[in-house]
Amino acid sequence: MRRKFLLLLEIALVLAGLTFGWAAWKVHSVVDQPIQLSAERMLEVPSGTTPNRMFYRMQQDGLLDDPLWLRLYWRFNMAGTPLHTGEYRLTPGMTMGELFDAWRRGDVVQYTLTLVEGWNFRQVRAALARHDTLQHTLDGLSDAEVMDKLGHSGVFPEGRFFPDTYRFVRGMTDVELLQQAYMRLDDVLAQEWAARATDLPYRDPYQALIMASLVEKETGIPQERGQIAGVFIRRLRLGMMLQTDPTVIYGMGERYNGRITRADLREPTPYNTYTMVGLPPTPIAMVGREAIHAALNPSAGTSLYFVARGDGSHVFSDDLNDHNSAVREYQLKRRADYRSSPAPGGKAAPGVPSPASEPAQEASQNKEDDAPAGIGPDASTPEPAEKPARAQQSDAAQ
Repeated sequence: MRRKFLLLLEIALVLAGLTFGWAAWKVHSVVDQPIQLSAERMLEVPSGTTPNRMFYRMQQDGLLDDPLWLRLYWRFNMAGTPLHTGEYRLTPGMTMGELFDAWRRGDVVQYTLTLVEGWNFRQVRAALARHDTLQHTLDGLSDAEVMDKLGHSGVFPEGRFFPDTYRFVRGMTDVELLQQAYMRLDDVLAQEWAARATDLPYRDPYQALIMASLVEKETGIPQERGQIAGVFIRRLRLGMMLQTDPTVIYGMGERYNGRITRADLREPTPYNTYTMVGLPPTPIAMVGREAIHAALNPSAGTSLYFVARGDGSHVFSDDLNDHNSAVREYQLKRRADYRSSPAPGGKAAPGVPSPASEPAQEASQNKEDDAPAGIGPDASTPEPAEKPARAQQSDAAQ
């Protein structure tokens, strides 16, 4: 009996060893099997999907065999490994083991969306809506409802998002991306506010953000941001109107068609800095860190006016006479390729229109009610002494 027992035990051990060896070979052969595809394709892992569901789905799609053995391999070798949501790139010759490594690393395909300095919130929403890899949840909502969904009820959206290139995976929502941009703006503004210059005419960081948006829209040459901020801040301190065309354009909203007339300059919208003293009530565009830094660290100087040369740069003047001379030189004798800022290029996302930072380059000078393109305060018909000449950049005059 003892011999029979030992013989049976030996046979059982041999069979167990053979079975274990066969099972190990089978599992590894299944893991080492190439994924069955002839061309590159994406494998999407939806949120909440388990490895078992992915194995069976891949089997149904004809990509692999033996999902049972893959389940066993995952259970004994990768238990507790999170399966990251997103898309994974499958290439011909890739094995299941290589896919497991990609799942382990969370090596998902990433997409990018660039939000551009100077864009308004309407353009931001258009860019989000055009990106078909985002999950769209904001369609049909008003701006106020969008801010409700972001958890910032009552906050005006303009200028509250940071322009940058954001990376995301398929299935991420437009709300999640906007939340990232909102928090990024808050962080940058707080950092710059903490390092601000002294004796600035702002009650709080939000007013600095408003100023930064004016600087962003008026600046064609990055090196001039500090100078332009200095002009605006000196005018604020003196109680002078800022008189900057981008605020007129923003106040016109969708009525703006590429030109500003004298009537537009006189229209008392909440944003028209030709009819009001001080800052507009909100930002008028998204701003980058450089514009925020300039608004909080303006360049020292005495200039109160600036006029566009036509190549994106400006001439800065301390008094009205010098400013009028610069206007006659650079605005009344415009070159054929005149621009008040450099030609746009390289920053705008494909399929998304550039922001309307260019005032009316083609504004008609033949219609009596059009503001003659680019004319500053006319020395032959000076403005009343109590009304300061504007900080002129662009294509409209009173």
